[in-house]
Amino acid sequence: MKNNLRYILLFIIPLIFQVLIFDKAYFWGYANVYIYILPILLLPITLNKHLALLLGFALGFIVDIFNSTPGIHAAATVFMTYFRPLVLRIYAPHDSYEVNKNLGIINYGFKWFFKYAISLILLHHTFLFIVDTWSFANFGHTILKIFLSCFASLLFIIMGHLLIMKD
Repeated sequence: MKNNLRYILLFIIPLIFQVLIFDKAYFWGYANVYIYILPILLLPITLNKHLALLLGFALGFIVDIFNSTPGIHAAATVFMTYFRPLVLRIYAPHDSYEVNKNLGIINYGFKWFFKYAISLILLHHTFLFIVDTWSFANFGHTILKIFLSCFASLLFIIMGHLLIMKD
């Protein structure tokens, strides 16, 4: 029960921060922070892939509702969640993942979490901004926005992760 409550709060807190603060803030005029994807990054390894995709859709859909965007966040989050098992395999430790350990900096180290998180954030943001722009007219602007948003999101995701996770 304690673990379930923890994961429920893990989904609710970043969503609240996303819709109340980060959706209204643009850093450097180009960067958007998307902290709502943090729960997907921290989902248990053993979680059913269909449930993970459903949770990814739900997170993105809630953000879409608050932003009046037609499913762009839902699609980007499902895209990221779909590729999560592949990214986990790519960065798997030599002795594999331990089933009872939570994904994160504390259990797998900062270097591992950085590579894992930046890969998924880059997938999410690339999909999100390309679908949102749906044009190659300002390709340089879109690439700059992807990278600045990845950097800003990663920074806030790491801070949020360190604040809410204990193990």
